[in-house]
Amino acid sequence: MSQGDGLEQIKRGVQEILVESELVDRLQEGRPLRIKAGFDPTAPDLHLGHTVLLNKLRQFQDLGHEAIFLIGDFTGMIGDPTGKNVTRKPLSRDEVIENARTYESQIFKILDPEKTLVMFNSSWMSDMDAADLIQLASRHTVARMLERDDFNKRYTAGQPIAIHEFIYPLVQGYDSVALRADVELGGTDQKFNLLVGRQLQESYGQKPQVVLTMPILEGLDGAQKMSKSLGNYIGIAEAADEMFGKLMSISDDLMWRYFELLSFRSLAEIEKLKRDVDAGLNPRDVKFELGREIVARFHSPSDAERAQSNFIARFRQGAMPENMPEVRLPAGQEGLAIANVLKGAGLTSSTSEALRMIRQGAVRIDGERIDDAQLRLQAGTSCICQVGKRRFARVLLD
Repeated sequence: MSQGDGLEQIKRGVQEILVESELVDRLQEGRPLRIKAGFDPTAPDLHLGHTVLLNKLRQFQDLGHEAIFLIGDFTGMIGDPTGKNVTRKPLSRDEVIENARTYESQIFKILDPEKTLVMFNSSWMSDMDAADLIQLASRHTVARMLERDDFNKRYTAGQPIAIHEFIYPLVQGYDSVALRADVELGGTDQKFNLLVGRQLQESYGQKPQVVLTMPILEGLDGAQKMSKSLGNYIGIAEAADEMFGKLMSISDDLMWRYFELLSFRSLAEIEKLKRDVDAGLNPRDVKFELGREIVARFHSPSDAERAQSNFIARFRQGAMPENMPEVRLPAGQEGLAIANVLKGAGLTSSTSEALRMIRQGAVRIDGERIDDAQLRLQAGTSCICQVGKRRFARVLLD
């Protein structure tokens, strides 16, 4: 593969490269670059949103570069304030360690274990004393911190910003110094923190890293960032049937976003699929292809085929329609009762009819029979609801 082909592969799906000319210069040096991607172990399971970065890291590996998977066990105890409108509660050391333990087994579903360097930022941060931390803090200003959008909004609104929240981007930036990173990958919401890494490397006499920002993958609701706390996620350790069913629940429009950010198909192949759909191919059949590809990646091709067969079998009696209606409903903070979901989706004429259908065993969600009339679906849920043999709707809860 030529250097130009490698650059085009790197650029696929990337939101922004800061600075692209610097990346070209480093690629021309003819040495393996040190590519860093950091993950705070704030939850025990990785989901498909995380794999947008992991897939890009794997691309760099395949091009002969050194992938550094950095587990932020130290920063995880600070709590990343990015995008938060309130001070985030830090995790305990035990919580961080327990979550981090699961990451190492999950990442190798994508990354090559022989070419991956797994690091913990406590390795260097735990050796810092108070004087070292003060010296690090002296290399950045409060004015620069307040340039960050979420900090600026909270400061303007008179909402508290704890001092430890300023430390987070400094520590993330110092990670790049400690690792002498050539390139750092991160979501678009991490741009400020990634640029702090560039600034600190220059301050410490290093060549500043190139920053690659990746788009944020929307969750199953198609509206908010994929997040376990919102319940709109697909975990990479989930069972094949559950993973396939969740992928089938996404909207037809969101399907193309998932193809773009998650599929290993070429852009030409994806464009052909779009043309096929425009020409009359059922979007469900294309979504089957996406489901099989993703499930096969985290399980096996035979598991993917079996998951599709099981999914079809669950709906066979109801003869799932070619184009079912899509309904978006407000869930509120406490979620929406299943009877209200069915009524709001137009699947029953009233909540009393919904409850009666539940008692009769005639209600299914993603093919699974629902017996609990007290069930509440939370914001971020995306699912296919079925009442009886003929009534279907794809429901998205905000």
